[in-house]
Amino acid sequence: MKTFQAVLTAVVFAALANTADLHPILAPDMKPVGAYSPGILTNDTLYVSGQGAEDAQGHLPADEDSQIRQCLANIKTVVIAAGLTMQHVVYVQVYLTHYSDEDSLNRIWKESFPSNPPARSIMGVAKLNGTPVEMSAVAVRDIATKQNIPSPAYPPNTPFSAAVRAGDRLYVSGVFGRDVKTGEIPADPAAQVDLAFTQLAQTLKAAGADFSNLVFVNPYLTDKFPADIMNRIYATHFEFGNTPARATIEVAGLPNGANFELSGVAVLDLAKRRAVRPKNMPPSPTASPCVFAGDAFYCSAKSGFIPGVNGGIYAPDVETQLRQTMRNLLDGLEEAGMNFSNVVSSNVYLDNIDDFKRMNGVYAQYFGSAPPARTTVQQLAPADRKADGRGHYPTLEQISIVAVK
Repeated sequence: MKTFQAVLTAVVFAALANTADLHPILAPDMKPVGAYSPGILTNDTLYVSGQGAEDAQGHLPADEDSQIRQCLANIKTVVIAAGLTMQHVVYVQVYLTHYSDEDSLNRIWKESFPSNPPARSIMGVAKLNGTPVEMSAVAVRDIATKQNIPSPAYPPNTPFSAAVRAGDRLYVSGVFGRDVKTGEIPADPAAQVDLAFTQLAQTLKAAGADFSNLVFVNPYLTDKFPADIMNRIYATHFEFGNTPARATIEVAGLPNGANFELSGVAVLDLAKRRAVRPKNMPPSPTASPCVFAGDAFYCSAKSGFIPGVNGGIYAPDVETQLRQTMRNLLDGLEEAGMNFSNVVSSNVYLDNIDDFKRMNGVYAQYFGSAPPARTTVQQLAPADRKADGRGHYPTLEQISIVAVK
């Protein structure tokens, strides 16, 4: 019987033998503190790792405005190192530990993006790795393919774009279960979901698309929001077994009292969209394991869940859970003829950011000298790490990925 280490070595060797045409961007004065590249440049897209608020000397600005400004400056450093400009940026994901409102963010945003701003989504988190704010980004190599899409879901003075088209890809800003124009939040959770989907539909329609074009969706939920209600309504908007890939993340909070948010990526040419499901997974009404958008491959978030009749998470530590997560992600990659060498970006959600070093030690074993861009956050307060009556442990990590074939 093969040992686990032998199997792992074989997986890593196979990954190195099938390396995609990806170029790591090593920005000057940037020293990654984990197994990730500051940026990964493909034929048409730059993926930028989560950038914190520390400057090149490791200093953290004291006030919120300066911290946000430094995050954007760090993104700019990676973008310039790739030979691009901030005008090439099409999407930014913002992670805030102070998430009550967007006033500071909106004010600083206009400095970095005075015209044709990128799409944007926001996630309130419990803790980040040494920074109170972090941002990841996606930029397009050919700026001629970038088109800002206005939407009736947003007022005209919104500092970010409702959506940005980049060739046949569409990056959609987060829409909340809150009326963007009035700020009103319906009391009924189902009405909040309906409102978010209505606003998302308006933006997609403005780009000549609909829900069938979506390849990846992030639903963000606070602890006040019932996931079963969201899933029931969510499933009605998609074809069974052909839903987008999805990472459903429970968050510490959202701006302006919102409890629910949707953001996503779509492909405008449906001929380039293809859902992929490993043979060991049944079809789902709420998420496809992975979906192609041309040569880009978006995979749903996976955890250390062992599938099957007696499925569940049986490992009490983050390292063992992470190994099962990587096995689960590899199922989707292999079904599409890929492996970890094709991964260009990942999002790691930790139960406790104090597990960063232990997570990173295992994570690094699956990638070569040019690991993908990566963002790592702790979105909630840590769980009680005790097994339940069936021997199941809480989820200590989740990972979603983007790969390129």
